[in-house]
Amino acid sequence: MTTKRVTLADVARRAGLSSSAASMILNGRPDTRLSKDAHDRVHRAAAELGYRPNVAARSLRVDKTQTIGFISDTVATTRFASGLIKGALAAAERAEHVILLAETGGDPTRETEAIAALLDRQVDGIILATTRSREVMVPTLPEKTRVVLLNAVSDSHATSVLPDEERGGRAAVALLADAGHHEGIVLLGHNEVTERDLFRSTTVARRLAGIRDEMRERGLSFMREESVWDWAPANGYTLVDALLAEGALPRALLCLNDPLAFGAYQALTERGLRVPDDVSIVSFDNDEIASYLRPGLTTIALPHEEMGARAVELLLDGSAPHGEHLVEMPVIVRASIRQG
Repeated sequence: MTTKRVTLADVARRAGLSSSAASMILNGRPDTRLSKDAHDRVHRAAAELGYRPNVAARSLRVDKTQTIGFISDTVATTRFASGLIKGALAAAERAEHVILLAETGGDPTRETEAIAALLDRQVDGIILATTRSREVMVPTLPEKTRVVLLNAVSDSHATSVLPDEERGGRAAVALLADAGHHEGIVLLGHNEVTERDLFRSTTVARRLAGIRDEMRERGLSFMREESVWDWAPANGYTLVDALLAEGALPRALLCLNDPLAFGAYQALTERGLRVPDDVSIVSFDNDEIASYLRPGLTTIALPHEEMGARAVELLLDGSAPHGEHLVEMPVIVRASIRQG
């Protein structure tokens, strides 16, 4: 036996108002000129009857479907970036929208197909997200399609949400300098000379720019800069182990991500050195391993959840300015920097 769908007319009848008045109240019209009692009666009637708006019918009236397309490369299946989706889902729920998710694995053909599928479902806009911040090529879209890039940039679409890497880089240096580390600092993961003609990504460039600008403004210089392309734990271990084998003892390591720092911890421990008593460490990203290390790793976090939420808010706000929207990277202080 099927249950009859509760209609707007049913709500209006129980509230003792016209259907048009009930509709204005339920749609949040600020200029209804109806009493608070009328608003209360309508919302109470809707709750008692279990009324749900007919989204399909509403979309015909207002040209909106209250759905958002979210296309990613590997965001959904990569634990490091799951916060992007979590933040987007929370913001969409607050705005009474749903998200249709498509993942492409970084395949341009699948990306084009995903965009077409979402446009066929008449989404109100599309968020294009990447696990690692990078420049992306966006397929041609209908002129009226709203697009926000999440953790990515593109020449063809101006609105993007990114972590404020430049300020994050400055914050990492400030943590060491303010703790009294003015010499013996090693940069782990990049060498300005050997990587001068190499390009990683816009955001990595900004992270490094912030680091180097803050070092220069404080009159500091690196004891060593150790270059490696893959910022993985094994390479962090190898770089620090080789450094110690040479007899060089840094006072502090500025690691360009947490996996490098994880490897550095292991190399220091094997040689009988303690963090932070012998060597202080600061890093980036706030990977899950940062909280499990002992002592805990002080790191500059990627604000993935806030970025995901901001992307949804920008997509739904027709008056939001174009351009880059930078989200501050929180400083997560644990116990890996020696004070004084």
